[in-house]
Amino acid sequence: MTTVTTRTVEYPADGLTMVGHLALPAGAGRRPAVLLGPEGMGLSDVERRRAEALAELGYVTLAFDLHGGRYLGEPAAMLARCLPLLDDPGRMRGIGHAALDVLRAEPRADPDRIAAIGYGTGGMIALELGRDGVDLRAIGTVNGLGTGRPGEAARIRCPVWAGVGSEDPIMAPAQRDAFTAEMRSAGVDWRFTVYGGALHAFHHPPVDHAVLPGVGHHPRHARRAWRDVLDLLAECLPVTE
Repeated sequence: MTTVTTRTVEYPADGLTMVGHLALPAGAGRRPAVLLGPEGMGLSDVERRRAEALAELGYVTLAFDLHGGRYLGEPAAMLARCLPLLDDPGRMRGIGHAALDVLRAEPRADPDRIAAIGYGTGGMIALELGRDGVDLRAIGTVNGLGTGRPGEAARIRCPVWAGVGSEDPIMAPAQRDAFTAEMRSAGVDWRFTVYGGALHAFHHPPVDHAVLPGVGHHPRHARRAWRDVLDLLAECLPVTE
């Protein structure tokens, strides 16, 4: 196990003061970097632990915030905040760019070697950064399959991997089809994994508050999805000493 250093970082975005979680690997040199986006509820210890796990592997990782330091565990509050956000690509990009600027400014991060990985809303933001032409090495999204404005997917400059549960009613088959059609028509290097029997947010450990219908943890597929994320990073953003 290597020694990981963490710190809280505050930065402005979407009219809020965001509170991100930065995890730094051992050593002093520059390392490849990962922007890590959370589910619609917002940044939690789940994403903080994932950021630290990636730092253990040698990645400078910023788990970014969605709601100004709040975790929206009540479904109604989460939807009231996220639905307008998901309908506004400019706002999503603004949140993503603000976090990306923080990550690029970190001296340990190599600004030319960055990947964006996101879950749910965080995955949608990762995709919007790609559609905005950001120079990323990879984009990974788990149960976040929004489509963009016509033609903008052609700006994506890196491989895209997406994962979704087969029984996810939120990322319904029509939405999956629209996403894959967008990737095909834009000529993106993409791949798509369907996890049989899994619901929405299957990767997220059980929570102690109410959730939307169709949400549920699937431990086996959660492990598989994490391995798929690591495989994407190993291929597109390898850690080299």
